[in-house]
Parts: sequence; structure tokens; C-alpha cells
Amino acid sequence: MNTDINGKKYNRTMMVIILLVGTFLNVLNQTVLATAFPNLMKSFSINASTVQWLTTGFLLVNGIMIPLSAWLSTRFNTKWLWISAMTVFTIGTIMCWAAPTFAILLAGRLIQAVGVGVAMPLLQTIMFSIFPPAQRGSAMGLVGIAVGVGPAVGPTLSGWVIDNGTWHDIFGIMIPIALLIVIASFFFMRPVIENHKTHLDFLSLIMSSIGFGSLLYGFSMVGQDGWSSTTVITSLIIGVLVIAIFAYRQLHLKEPFLELRVFKYGQFTVASLLGAIANTAMTGAELVLPMYLQIAKGQSALISGLTLFPGAIVIAIMNPITGKIVDRFGGRELSIAGLFFLTLGTIPLCFLTLNTSLWWIILVYSIRMLGVSMVLMPITTVGMNALNRSLIAHGTAVNNTVKQIFSSIGTALVVSIMANVTKNHMPNPAHYLAQPQLLHHLTMLANLDGYKAAFLATTIMSVIGFLIAFLVKRPNKEA
Repeated sequence: MNTDINGKKYNRTMMVIILLVGTFLNVLNQTVLATAFPNLMKSFSINASTVQWLTTGFLLVNGIMIPLSAWLSTRFNTKWLWISAMTVFTIGTIMCWAAPTFAILLAGRLIQAVGVGVAMPLLQTIMFSIFPPAQRGSAMGLVGIAVGVGPAVGPTLSGWVIDNGTWHDIFGIMIPIALLIVIASFFFMRPVIENHKTHLDFLSLIMSSIGFGSLLYGFSMVGQDGWSSTTVITSLIIGVLVIAIFAYRQLHLKEPFLELRVFKYGQFTVASLLGAIANTAMTGAELVLPMYLQIAKGQSALISGLTLFPGAIVIAIMNPITGKIVDRFGGRELSIAGLFFLTLGTIPLCFLTLNTSLWWIILVYSIRMLGVSMVLMPITTVGMNALNRSLIAHGTAVNNTVKQIFSSIGTALVVSIMANVTKNHMPNPAHYLAQPQLLHHLTMLANLDGYKAAFLATTIMSVIGFLIAFLVKRPNKEA
């Protein structure tokens, strides 16, 4: 029998369905604009460093909101908190759909991210609360379908929409689904997390926003201004200093804004790092590959999306399987194998040419996604199982914060490297006035150099993750 905190029965299956569909919409937004980036760059006359803020800005606000979600989930009724988060997300989606300018589109994305930043960690806290430890791997396997397939399907969906309509329609098709989720939540969501009146440290909230925001801004401006820029250096220094002060404050508060003491659990720390690396590797490729396919190879938005679609199928098939594996055997071998496949599937992307076969890209990208499916959700289960039940809400918040902040900074860094290398290799148009075809070819080669540099950075991340995976302990050692 499933009962909420008030002792009332509820339908766990319907509640999980609502959570999974809502989460699918939330994470879909991380990459749904990926194949639309070239179109958006033309529509608003902006460059890659600017348009990527639609993703990195989204991820940053996610990262800022996630620590707040731990306090919200223990302070307010689960049902109304979920409904509020999905309502804010829906409002942001409507803004994006109607946006006449890039500024309004970006504002809508940031409002969406506020809702997602609360809903995503709330989902994980709820799932760990309503399922016993022995079933958590399988439960997170279900979550993994939404969390893994959403970002993977995003490029394909946006590609189909762009080829058959406008970028506005990408958001238009989400609105009725989001509204349906909000309405259904009134009937099937229940309060399942105990609430307590706790103090919110506003200074910590401000410090985390400034610290992480400055860090991301610095990395994002590298592509436009270069590593020697005063703006870049100043932003990075401010970010590091404020984050250091923020961390010190959290460790000395009785009721911290972000409970960093969960890092005392070694397996949780390792799991958080691996999850962050896998998520960054996945998101980075989903941003860069569509640009390569459309700009360098001249493919349509739909074709570039379909090229990534088999990877989404791999995620959908594998996540329930890997969830059951981690329940039975733990996450050590799974994460080692997953990071190996992620690295194996990324290395070939460092050697792309203008003539690389689409079938080859489909194959290596699918291998990458196989690796992601073996790491992303299973390692989250390993990390959460290392914590006491009383720390699960805090652990979820910290894990998601690390993942989102690392992903937003990592994605900004990857795009900045791509933009910087492309800029440095771009030919001078004045030298090729009489040879427009040669100028076009050299421009494509410059773009290609940028894409390969981005994948080299992603490969290095994957190798680091592979080495860290050997620190994951087997279940008998974790006990």
C-alpha cells in the first residue's frame, strides 16, 4: 500500500507517469534547440558564442535553482511545489513560442529553467522516497528513459520542426502537453516528503548565483574575446573566489543552503563527478554535431536530427537494463565500461572531414550514447545509496547542482574552444576576392577545425572520467 505523509492512499503508478512525462519535457529543453542553432543564428544575426547562451544560460539557471530545490522540497508540500514548478516552466515555454526577438526568447528560456531547476531534483527526491533501496536502480532506470531520451530526441524533434515549420513551433508543440501535466498533477500528485520549517540563507543564494554565474560567463566569452581577455580573466577570478567563500560558508552554517558535507561520503563524490562528466560529454556533442552536419556538410536540420536519433533509441533500450544491473551488481564495472565506450565513440569525432559518412557518425554517436546509458543514471543510484535517508534531498540537490553547473561550464567551454579555433583558422576574405569558391572551402575547413577541437576537449573529459570510474567500489565494499 502506498500512502503519503498524511497516511492517505495514492496511485504510485500514475504519479510516476506524471513525473516522467513532465521530466521528459523538462530535459528535452536542454537540447531541443541544437539543430535550430544555425537557423536561429541567421534569424537573429548572431554568432555561435551568442546563440549557445540559449543552452548554457538554461543550464546555469538550472544550476542556481537546484540548491534552492533542497530547501523548497523539505519546506513546502510536494504536490504544490511540483505544480508550481511545472506552471513556471509552461509560462516560459509560452514566452519562447511567442518571442519576436532573441532577448525575449532567452528570457523565456531562463524562466523555463527556473521551473526545471526545481522539478528535476524534486523528481529524484520523490523517486528515492517512494521506492525502497533494492528497487531504486530500476526506478532510476525509468527516470533515465526520460532524462536520457529527452536530450537525445531534442535535436531530431527540432530538425523535423525546422524543416516543416519555424523554430517557434518547437515550443508550440510542448505547450498543450505541459498544460495537461499541470492539470493531471492536481489529481494524482501527493505530498510524499516530510516538511520542516527551516531557515533560507539568502546570502548563500546570492553568492552561489554570482559565483557560478561569473564562472560560466567567463568560459562563455572565451570564444568571442579569447583567453587573454580582461573580461574573461576577471570573470573567472571572481567566480572562483566567490565560490570558495560560498563553500566555506556552507560548511559553517547549521542549516546550509547547500549541504556540502555529503562529499564526506567518498562514493557520493565519485558518483557526482562521473555523472557530471557523462552529462557534459552528452550535451556537448548534441550541440556541436548538428552544427557540423548542417554547416560543414550542408545537411538539413531534419537529417542532422535523424543522424542523432539512433543514439536516443540506444538510451531508451539500455536505461531500464542498466538500472536492473546496478541493483544486482553495483555500478563499478558498469561505469568503467560506460566511460570506455563514451571515449571510444568520441575519439573518431576528432578526425571528422567534410566527407565523413553519415553512417559512420551514426555508429560512433550510438556507441557514445551506449556509454552514457551505462553511466548517467546508474552512477546516480550508486551515489544516492551511499547516503543516509535523511540526506537524500540534500544529496539530490548537490548531485544535480554539480551535474548542471559542470555541464553548463563544460558546454560553454566546449563551444568557446570551437568558436576560438574556428576564428583563428578563418581565412581573410580580402585575400580571396577573385576566388569565392576557394574562400568558401577554406571557411568550411576553419569550421571543421573548430568542431574537431571541441570533440578533442570532450575526449579528454571522457578519458578523465574513465580513470575516475576505477574509484567506484563494489557493493560489498560499500556496505
